[in-house]
Amino acid sequence: MTVLLVDVANTLGARPDGWWRDRAGATARLLDRLARLPGRTLPGSDGAPVPVTALVAVVEGRARDVMAPPGLRLVRAPGSGDDALAAAATELAGDDLLVVTADRELRTRLPPGVRTAGPGWLRTLADQAVGAEEEQDRGS
Repeated sequence: MTVLLVDVANTLGARPDGWWRDRAGATARLLDRLARLPGRTLPGSDGAPVPVTALVAVVEGRARDVMAPPGLRLVRAPGSGDDALAAAATELAGDDLLVVTADRELRTRLPPGVRTAGPGWLRTLADQAVGAEEEQDRGS
């Protein structure tokens, strides 16, 4: 049972799709996609199954005030998103934790033994989950 802890700013920045024009809107759209993942078993970046039981997303800056979709916990960073993510990782370290970030410096601040994955992996799986739901809706 895995808790995903997501560096939202880093995950947004992984795809140059114009998110910087409306950071709060792009964050809300990403969170909506990510909220579909808890309860699913995802293929890990190493191929091993990742049964996602919870998703915690760290938001910062202008995106801090977005609404949290049901089933997703938001950590609203009052200052540095990296500081908030490192603190949340320390709080959650007793769980099976998988931190999603490409930030190498931030990865050095995580508790020992915490697994990490890149944002491209997560974005691809979130897109697949949305596509599968849309396909299922069309078939209904």
